[in-house]
Amino acid sequence: MSSHHISVCICTFKRPEMLRRLLEAVGQQRVETGLTFSIVVVDNDETRSAEAVAVDFARTTSIPVSYHCETRRNIAFARNLTIAHASGDFIAFIDDDEFPVRDWLSLLFKTCQGQKVAGVLGPVRPHFDQPPPAWILQGRFCERPEYPTGTVMSWKECRTGNVLFRKNILPSDAPPFSPQFGNGGEDVDFFMRMSALGHVFVWCNEAIAYETVPCSRWKRSYMLKRALLRGRNSLKVSQGRIVRVIKSLVAVPLYSIILPFMLLLGQHRFMHYSIRLCDHLGRLLAIARINPVNER
Repeated sequence: MSSHHISVCICTFKRPEMLRRLLEAVGQQRVETGLTFSIVVVDNDETRSAEAVAVDFARTTSIPVSYHCETRRNIAFARNLTIAHASGDFIAFIDDDEFPVRDWLSLLFKTCQGQKVAGVLGPVRPHFDQPPPAWILQGRFCERPEYPTGTVMSWKECRTGNVLFRKNILPSDAPPFSPQFGNGGEDVDFFMRMSALGHVFVWCNEAIAYETVPCSRWKRSYMLKRALLRGRNSLKVSQGRIVRVIKSLVAVPLYSIILPFMLLLGQHRFMHYSIRLCDHLGRLLAIARINPVNER
């Protein structure tokens, strides 16, 4: 049996307690004979807020763990640094506010090998340490789409929150992630370029990661700022840009008209349409070079 090694890549920014939970969950992964893994942590905080957590964890495990710091505040630079230190023939990305099930790596790897594809994505489901407001659950704001295992994924639906891919698909002449997407969207751009090269990514619905959703993300202001930023970043992806702008030109006045009526149907309906409005508004503001928000 041939052996394979996975580099689990984690980018983190000022979330030491969440990082601790993630490292413990990755450390408990069950993998089969012939499959090994190591962990690469890149701290995107010049104060090195994650160093103590990463070093402490490394002392308690036999799994190879390396810690690095990217002082430039840019998620693309941080992702590129993790890959620069990745020794595996497979790379897995998981966000620092997530934690996976115990067979997470094995399930992603088996699907990738079995389907003979470039990479595999898995679901990210919300985890609440305390009960959220009813309208959050009713509107399913923290839930993401899921698909049957084996579904071929469009690049538009691909993210780095829970993914494994073959390292040999990465370009040798340029960094994998573009620094122009410093505050989001770098992963969609990555998958767009990989798909254009003919690489196929599929879904594994059993390889679950849970995302910790703190109270701060229940705030309406957080959701709306995130939508404005998402809309702005979507213009950095060249493919389909003109179509997206036309849709936004139609959607902004339409949603502005119907928004007051949505309030009569409940907070969750009102917020759904408010978020959609901000997604489209973010694009139009970006064209006008108006930037109301820099970070989520």
